[in-house]
Amino acid sequence: MVSLNPVQILNMGAEEEKSETARMSSFVGAIAIGDLVKSTLGPKGMDKILQSSSNNETVQVTNDGATILKAIGVDNPAAKVLVDISKVQDDEVGDGTTSVVVLACELLKEAESLVSQKLHPQTVIAGWRKAVDEARRALTESAKDHGKDAKKFREDLMNIARTTLSSKILTQHKDYFANLAVDAVLRLKGSGNLDAIQLIKKLGGNLRDSYLDEGFLLDKKIGVNQPKRLENCKILIANTPMDTDKVKVFGTRVRVDAVSKVAELELAEKEKMKDKVDKIIKHGCTVFINRQLIYNYPEQLFADAGVMAIEHADFEGVERLALVTGGEITSTFDCPEKTKLGHCDTIEEVMIGEDKLLKFSGVALGEACTIILRGATQQILDEADRSLHDALCVLSQTVKETRTVYGGGCSEMLMAEAVSQLAAKTPGKEAIAMEAFARALRMLPTILADNAGYDSADLVAQLRAAHTEGKNTFGLDMDQGQIGKMDDLGITESYQVKRQVLVSGAEAAEMIIRVDNIIKAAPRQRPRDDRCH
Repeated sequence: MVSLNPVQILNMGAEEEKSETARMSSFVGAIAIGDLVKSTLGPKGMDKILQSSSNNETVQVTNDGATILKAIGVDNPAAKVLVDISKVQDDEVGDGTTSVVVLACELLKEAESLVSQKLHPQTVIAGWRKAVDEARRALTESAKDHGKDAKKFREDLMNIARTTLSSKILTQHKDYFANLAVDAVLRLKGSGNLDAIQLIKKLGGNLRDSYLDEGFLLDKKIGVNQPKRLENCKILIANTPMDTDKVKVFGTRVRVDAVSKVAELELAEKEKMKDKVDKIIKHGCTVFINRQLIYNYPEQLFADAGVMAIEHADFEGVERLALVTGGEITSTFDCPEKTKLGHCDTIEEVMIGEDKLLKFSGVALGEACTIILRGATQQILDEADRSLHDALCVLSQTVKETRTVYGGGCSEMLMAEAVSQLAAKTPGKEAIAMEAFARALRMLPTILADNAGYDSADLVAQLRAAHTEGKNTFGLDMDQGQIGKMDDLGITESYQVKRQVLVSGAEAAEMIIRVDNIIKAAPRQRPRDDRCH
């Protein structure tokens, strides 16, 4: 006789959610993430305060989608997918991190409605794929390319930087910082290597006191009794121990039978260090920069030899210094002929606020520069740093892919109209999914208007009517609360960012709508602790 009892396949403690329950769980988690960051979208978006639960209780104030999602702990698997696409968007193009999450969230809201109307998820996906292809085609056709005209291209870059910064803390000084960012990126001469641009944050003053400086700045001081300024410098960059008071074998004990033997040990260590310093000086360097500490004795030896010694440079600083001076980080000093030294014209101490920094001028990598950010509080500085980094990333991508599109909801409405027209010609249920895709795209300008406190229904209806009449450059003017021509207002965005938002958002939503089963592994069983306490 066959038993009708349910068969236990999964381990004890494992959980399984099936079909509708699994799909609803995915939708709810992903939509909650979208609703969390939705209010930060656009030039009138609001900020979030992120407070850590650690002992020092650091506080961040930000409206950057990737930063917010990185900081929150998420347990829902579908929500984790949206957090991941936000990170990928940040790494790939630097901006659009909120837009991509909001688009995926709106698509899932539409999908939830379609699935409840008994449309099969695969039918929805098939319609969405056609919609993405059509939207991408419309976006590509609307893109402008001024890459061959240096004057117009610089104006495009300025507009992109202003548009990117208008939704950040730097919006009050967006013209000033847009100029800083464009100057820094154009120095790269198309290489797109953002490591050559250094951002240094210094408390004090206000945001307007920030400036762009040529060369490289290292946040360190020169050692005692050493030259404060050098010209025609040869720089040896190292990551090596320069301390003399410990034997470098873990767990070693040294036993001596007289105090004089301790003195002998110390003398032997000193001789060993002197040999090491002699080897370093034989490289012909005039500046020695070490990742690790330099103790007093070797520092004195360097001072006697007229070599500037700088200790404890942070690892990122050392890596960037090696890049901009053309040197290599060295750990052994037996083959001077194989060691590549860095070069620069002058090294001198400069004052920023109340801090002394080292300025390297005339470095081998001519495009290297440093942006010094000033601000009243650490939170303002951190957010200014994130905002400027986003702008630099977008600009460096635009230098490689020179096409631009209009912002202010113009591109989204343009793509939505193209998708709606295709849906009208498409027979079958896929047309319903394509209409839903167009509605999700139209939600982005709706959210922009809502966040600014305007009447979104009226504005989006006007915008849709304008696009239907063929006015393809119209978008939302967030300053006046009306629709306007984006080309006259200079609201321009990178084609690369918009395309990535469209593709990544659609792919993430497609991945989540495919789910019909969620299986959670059983928690790891901890062995019982039978020790007596």
